[in-house]
Amino acid sequence: MQNIEPMTKFGYEKLQAELNSLKQVERPAIVKAIEEAVAMGDLKENAEYHAAKERQSQIDDRLEDISSILINAKIVDPSSLEHSRVSFGSTVLLCDLSTDEELSYTIVGSCESNPSMGLISFSSPVAKALLGKEEGDEVNMVLPGGKREYEVLDVSYKEIVFECHD
Repeated sequence: MQNIEPMTKFGYEKLQAELNSLKQVERPAIVKAIEEAVAMGDLKENAEYHAAKERQSQIDDRLEDISSILINAKIVDPSSLEHSRVSFGSTVLLCDLSTDEELSYTIVGSCESNPSMGLISFSSPVAKALLGKEEGDEVNMVLPGGKREYEVLDVSYKEIVFECHD
């Protein structure tokens, strides 16, 4: 069974750019570094060689991960979706019923999540608890800090800002 990875066009293009950089810049550079380290001779105690081989392994793993994500990617335009209920791309305003603290989250693709900016993955436990909810619904969540109860104050679509621009 294929795992569909919903993401915005921004997320897809960001992953595609990383894939291209790894294939065209980083991997060729590390292959060259390995060749240079091999030319130095004895590989048993050649720290440059071992570090380069480790980096090559990391690059290859990341290439495999990105390729798998892109194969399963489904580009979704959240502005075209209905947001009367929480769905992909929705911005959700919550009120913690025990503290009256308000929180805002936007549901995005896994590769686009940035919790410090309020962008949470659609596959996260919080997003899963929120999907399908609408204004006025109460949601119980078990979080690392314990069980919490929230009220959904608002569900809407707002243009998603993925990166801070200083």
